[in-house]
Amino acid sequence: MSLETLQEQVDGLMEKYTELLLGDSSPELKEKVKLWAMYTHLSKTMPPLAKHWNQTYPDAKDEMKELISEIRKLNEEHRKSQDTND
Repeated sequence: MSLETLQEQVDGLMEKYTELLLGDSSPELKEKVKLWAMYTHLSKTMPPLAKHWNQTYPDAKDEMKELISEIRKLNEEHRKSQDTND
């Protein structure tokens, strides 16, 4: 399998994941979910690296915190809308 094929397939996976997580899979939301997923995984598997990055780029750390809050809020809203539709 070529890297291009793998990228296309993973992109499809990310699109579906974003849709299931947030109820929408716009290109902007997909990119936000990619950043959120990568940072969340990195912070759990390599906390010293995340801490170093946070200290090196405090503005980016603040942006990431806002992004995490946005994803959480959108997910909660999506879950509530799913509960009312059932």
